[in-house]
Amino acid sequence: MKASLKGRYDLDKSSAAATLAVNAGDVKLRATMTDATVVKGPSLNGLALGIEKPGFFIVDYNVPKKDFRFQFMNRVRIADKPLDLTYIHHRGDNRTILEGTFVFDSANKLSTNYMLGTPNCKLKYTYVHGGITSFEPCYDLAKNSWDFAVSRKVYDDDVFKATYQTSSKALGMEWSRNSKLNGSFKISASLNLAEELKMPKLSAESQWNFEM
Repeated sequence: MKASLKGRYDLDKSSAAATLAVNAGDVKLRATMTDATVVKGPSLNGLALGIEKPGFFIVDYNVPKKDFRFQFMNRVRIADKPLDLTYIHHRGDNRTILEGTFVFDSANKLSTNYMLGTPNCKLKYTYVHGGITSFEPCYDLAKNSWDFAVSRKVYDDDVFKATYQTSSKALGMEWSRNSKLNGSFKISASLNLAEELKMPKLSAESQWNFEM
């Protein structure tokens, strides 16, 4: 049985969440709670239940909203190259999303994300240089704009990432660490260059994993 505890702090608010996962054969049972579930006494607020078979399907149930989310995954091969396909459906607002990732080799892959019945479609190309630096240009067909991301791995656990969205002129910086011994954390800063008063938004997030 595995458990994780996640905390997030923004300048204007803070939040927490806990996840408990139990392996039952080849599927995983999962329960997630937020601080809204326990702070003001036990309640169903922020409670979500899930069942997952890794690589095949995920079913999540949002208890207070009585909303299901279905996700199905499959991998096929084209010219001996892997193509990962994902089908996601939100029953509550009747949204269906199709995702695909085609891996050319260890350094190059092409991803797409499309919401059925809408013009929302994104195409992203990822190039990994030397196994430590990633370049990710992304084209948003609905907005007719580009997003860019550059990340670099430092040592074994630390990653620095910079993002820029041309449509909103939003600049982001992120430092994250994923350590098996000390847990993981992420510190983010974002700045909207289109605003006359340029004030960065800061947030911090940490997560601890336990095995019981």
